[in-house]
Amino acid sequence: MEFGQTSKTYTLKKTTYINLRWIGFTGQFLTINLVKFWFGFDFQFILSNLIVIIGVISNLFLIYFYKKSHLSNRSAFNFLLIDIFLLSALLYLSGGILNPFSIFLLIPSVFASSSLNLRTNLVLIIFTIFSITFLTFYSQNLPSPINQIKINNYFYYSIPLSLIIALIFLNYFAISFGRETNLRKVALDKIQEVIAREHELVSLGGQAAAAAHSLGTPLSTIKIISHELFDQLKNDKNYSKDVELLVSQVERCNQILKRLSLNPIFEDEFIDKDLSLHDYINEIVNSFKEISDKNFNIDTEQDTNPLNIAKSIEIVYGIRNFIGNANKFAKENIYIAIKSDSSTSEITIEDDGFGFPKDILRKIGEPYIKSLKSQDNSKSGLGLGIFIGKTLLEKNNAKLLFRNSETRGGAEIKIEWSNKNLVEI
Repeated sequence: MEFGQTSKTYTLKKTTYINLRWIGFTGQFLTINLVKFWFGFDFQFILSNLIVIIGVISNLFLIYFYKKSHLSNRSAFNFLLIDIFLLSALLYLSGGILNPFSIFLLIPSVFASSSLNLRTNLVLIIFTIFSITFLTFYSQNLPSPINQIKINNYFYYSIPLSLIIALIFLNYFAISFGRETNLRKVALDKIQEVIAREHELVSLGGQAAAAAHSLGTPLSTIKIISHELFDQLKNDKNYSKDVELLVSQVERCNQILKRLSLNPIFEDEFIDKDLSLHDYINEIVNSFKEISDKNFNIDTEQDTNPLNIAKSIEIVYGIRNFIGNANKFAKENIYIAIKSDSSTSEITIEDDGFGFPKDILRKIGEPYIKSLKSQDNSKSGLGLGIFIGKTLLEKNNAKLLFRNSETRGGAEIKIEWSNKNLVEI
């Protein structure tokens, strides 16, 4: 998935946005009327209240006429633009940037920066800067007990400058964090898809076993009858070949049903049985040997205390991702070492390829990363496979180390469990 496609994930939750607007409108209404009737300051409070009412009407529109649970990128932009305009209008009537509440002009664009796309954020930032600049030169007097407040120009112009700097600073970090959050959300969604698919395959396996069990009796009956027909008609040239074909096909069906069986003792000793890390590796490597011309070298000399653990789809898929990467980038050889002792168990996967590019080595494990110096662009990826494998294994108490191998020349991935955590999986 390319980064550009993630723009589809940028939305704003409607209820959260509506609640924040209610808080804002309530605060504006109380402030306007408190300044007028409690402090007795003179300003255009009727027009100010009218502006707040316009905001309330727009919120009611969101509640009763906008039926979706999330605001699209375009809809959120329109309403946030309205918020900036209404707040700018209030500030224009009450002192411009000298109004202490001018800091609230930063809120809409900063709020949007983590939820909306980059183009929308930039437009909101530009519009906010325009509003700050306009309010610097054009506004009515600040409500106060005297008609005019004298302020030094250095102090006066430092206010909009500080607001603009704060706006850019806050948006930069919020946009960066928002982008990372959305990318991680997409990557985590892919993990859920992977696990759901694996569980679906397991479920299909169970259904196949149930079918094999149910079909066993009628198939046995067909087998007996077919053999009797063969004995009776084997000398009949008109029917012998057909009956012989029937017997062979019945036997073939019988073998297929046996392979579908989930009997852990007689038919499939790998499924539903406690396994060692060596068993995991063997299963995964055997699946690659059918499609790969690389050499897989498995070292178990230091596997002195192998533990049997329950089979886990997440561990199988996580380790398979790393072995698949080694197979993808290796020149000829993949080296897998299994080591265990009384306290820890670990798997080390190395290849003789080019290794991790230095410019992304410190970012390994994050989704959607790409080296600027890839040796082979056709093989370079976005780091999503490593992210998925790392997430699945860390979820099962593993510690991972990524580095370039000093002995093999390629990438090296070390996966380690404490034996206490491993047996609890």
